[in-house]
Amino acid sequence: MISLNKYIDHTLLKAFATTSDIEKICEEAKKYNFKSVCVNPYYVKKAKELLKDSDVLVCTVIGFPLGANTIETKAFETSDAIKNGADEIDMVINVGKAKEHDYDYIKKEIEEVVKASSGKLVKVIIETCYLTDEEKVEVCKAATLAKAKFVKTSTGFGTGGANAHDVSLMRNAIDASMKVKASGGVRTLEDALKMVDAGAERIGASSGVQIMEDLINKGENK
Repeated sequence: MISLNKYIDHTLLKAFATTSDIEKICEEAKKYNFKSVCVNPYYVKKAKELLKDSDVLVCTVIGFPLGANTIETKAFETSDAIKNGADEIDMVINVGKAKEHDYDYIKKEIEEVVKASSGKLVKVIIETCYLTDEEKVEVCKAATLAKAKFVKTSTGFGTGGANAHDVSLMRNAIDASMKVKASGGVRTLEDALKMVDAGAERIGASSGVQIMEDLINKGENK
């Protein structure tokens, strides 16, 4: 069985999250040795401080949750997040431009975020719930050309989240060196394992503790 804890980005992106909430998820992340915590940009510096004695990474979101910021704003957000200690960047594409099939624009904005990330890992949130399969594939191709490291299904704030079909579709649309992150509605151990079976190599979830407890109770995490 895989070490599922290292697939999980332990996530708290709610608007009403407080400093004490961030402290709590960082403690949980250290306890279960998750891959990262994923927090809004304001809390990057705090999370970095809380996790300094662990190997848990700090992930943050850019252009979140709508993706409708300008390219310049997304690039600035990214460089600011890196300055504050972010190890990974999850950016939301301009979904409207994807619906217009302006994939050159999508490529450009991803390239600018990748450039601003100073070599840190960039994941591209394509918000699958709003796209056709053809559009999902084309956005994945743009992310490949722009040298992102991951494509990610969802923000968790749209009309739908991750499903096995989209994960498999995305996995087949990207370069072999890239990976897929499944997020949005991954709440149970069964959900998480379905995403992994479909090809996900990272799971974004606010239910990471419950997923791990279920896994530990089954005696399957190594």
